[in-house]
Amino acid sequence: MMPYLKERYGNPNSLHSFGQEAMFGVDQARQEVAAFLNSLPEEIIFTSGATESNNLVIKGLLQEILRQNRSISGGCRCSDQAGSDEAKFSCSEKGSFTPHIITSSVEHKAVLRPCAQMEEQGVELSYLPVDKKGVVNVEELENSIKENTVLVSIMYVNSEVGSVQPIQRLGKIIKKINEQRLREWQKRGAKKKLPRPQRIHFHTDATQALNFYSCDVRKLRLDFLSFSGHKIYGPKGVGALYVRQGSRLSPLQSGGQQEKNLRSGTLNTPGIVGLGKAVSLLTPEKQEKNNQKIAKLRDYLVEGLTQKIPDIYLTTDRRNSTPAHAHVIFRGAEGESVLVSLDLEGIAVSTGSACASQDLHPSYVLEAMGVKAEEANSCIRFSLGKHTTKKEIDQVIKVLPGIVERIRQMNPIYKNK
Repeated sequence: MMPYLKERYGNPNSLHSFGQEAMFGVDQARQEVAAFLNSLPEEIIFTSGATESNNLVIKGLLQEILRQNRSISGGCRCSDQAGSDEAKFSCSEKGSFTPHIITSSVEHKAVLRPCAQMEEQGVELSYLPVDKKGVVNVEELENSIKENTVLVSIMYVNSEVGSVQPIQRLGKIIKKINEQRLREWQKRGAKKKLPRPQRIHFHTDATQALNFYSCDVRKLRLDFLSFSGHKIYGPKGVGALYVRQGSRLSPLQSGGQQEKNLRSGTLNTPGIVGLGKAVSLLTPEKQEKNNQKIAKLRDYLVEGLTQKIPDIYLTTDRRNSTPAHAHVIFRGAEGESVLVSLDLEGIAVSTGSACASQDLHPSYVLEAMGVKAEEANSCIRFSLGKHTTKKEIDQVIKVLPGIVERIRQMNPIYKNK
């Protein structure tokens, strides 16, 4: 990144040699991200991170679909299809097409909040439940899809408990339904000159997945994929969005028409260069090596805490999670108190998603998994990485039992059980 902070400081969208020198770094980063995702370089849009990418997908797609449908003569896709079983699109009282979004109850708020904002504007919204391990049911998705479903957004890995969603299986279902819709239209609708059916777009926030798993967008059958640089040891404040060729989004901000007119604004060249480098280091061999190392340390941590601290519960399913997550409930010990006490020992943990660390309400993710509120308030999320050492884990195992015991002693309800 340093040369692009000092010597190669030109604006990459300028035509002069200084700008083109900077654009070389941007182009190289675009190719590096595309190679990892098995996409085309022109399908990569650089953003400030997954939050912006998620907003661009959800709001941009829905706004584009609504715009397209307003331009159709009569304003309603279903006006000529009344009574047909194959195309009963949802309509409002005004006769306009009402799109339907499906997401899960455990998504990051960077997905849940823009979805809720679109619902306030009249879009239909469904939330898939999860099981006790935090995983959506594939059949539930299939049963939730309607004729007016246009977007399914399911995160690859949950940021709190680390559960891995069956993205590839979900992608197969969406592809199958899209193909069925198209066949039905070719048989009946095309002859009647009806509009082509809206395809279901599939989006995943893969921010927590890139370090550990393949994110091949072709195999996963994705239309959109979001991620942030800082989760893969890259710079903060930069990320990317994969946009499948042919997918159309309305831009959220207008200006200089950068990034194929989807993300106006002068490019964060050093950040983009750093992001590209970080992605280029995510080779399958390095992923496998790091996964094995981190999983071994995570298991060592969990087993050590389980042996030394009574009445704890691991909410992370180690058989279906990233090796980096260990989400533990210490019954009777308030999570914020444990966090502060560990921080005084030089140990950094979280009580949930880092982005919601100021929210003192019980985790909605744990609530969706069926965890009681009082237990949800006693949770700690340990996040391990490729630089974590056994010595650091030993320190946690050494100091945490005393911390939990002290906090439990101050809890009269737990103490008198």
